Amino acid sequence: MSMIPDPNPPTDTGKITQNPFQTYHNAFPGAAIITTDLLRVFGQKAAVNHLNLSVKRGEFYGFLGPNGAGKSTTIKMMVGLLRPTAGTVVVGGIDVWKNPLQARALMGVLPEYLNLYERLTGKEFLIFAGHMYGLPGNVIQQRSEELLHILTLVDDADKLIVDYSVGMRKKIALAAALIHSPQVLFLDEPFEGIDPISSRTMRDIMRGLTQHGTTIFFSSHIMEVVERLCTRVGIINQGILVAEGTLQELRERASGDDKDATLEDIFLNVIGVHEESHNLSWLE
Repeated sequence: MSMIPDPNPPTDTGKITQNPFQTYHNAFPGAAIITTDLLRVFGQKAAVNHLNLSVKRGEFYGFLGPNGAGKSTTIKMMVGLLRPTAGTVVVGGIDVWKNPLQARALMGVLPEYLNLYERLTGKEFLIFAGHMYGLPGNVIQQRSEELLHILTLVDDADKLIVDYSVGMRKKIALAAALIHSPQVLFLDEPFEGIDPISSRTMRDIMRGLTQHGTTIFFSSHIMEVVERLCTRVGIINQGILVAEGTLQELRERASGDDKDATLEDIFLNVIGVHEESHNLSWLE
């Protein structure tokens, strides 16, 4: 097992030195998201291993990886739910862990596993979210009604969330993440449990958001959706960013002469999965 770097190396307090992360930050002025040497260790395992990435404002960034690669851990550190072992996260120019309230005010978050206030109705939940973000009452009312309408939740607005289906929960959580018009939207498996009609509606909303300058950081296992929506893709494996670029750039790097390779083909190539038979022995 590889050695884990010391997250708290000794420093020379006798002289003033430049912030070791400043060069990387300066290389991406105005970026919506910057992670610098982001490290998260569980026991002796580095779930995220010195991750450096930058996402431009208004970009639709797809974040891919196999199960256990570090995707959700990365997102949790980005949004302030899990403290990094070392490294920094800057969202909208604000350090997430030095100024958490300021940073979170810029974000909308749809996590993979939802913890919602189940004894509120859908409408009450949106009103609560709007007040938490400090929106005026008339703005909350107008945006709640519009979100409920667009996400086809009007008929269920007065039902308790405990009685919502998985797809309905995803949609009301997305509505709560959007109500304050965030600069950066983090989505972790947003289409899980969503029917095709609602999926198309959500995709249209996301495209509209990026066209108006919202940055979306998007993690999903549904390759076709990522391929259709994302302007740039990063692939993480065993906590390390192993590939990044536009779909065309990834094709050229990972697939050689195969100019028609799908994102799934590229993904499997990059993480080192080769085609082999997976038939059950008793079916042969």
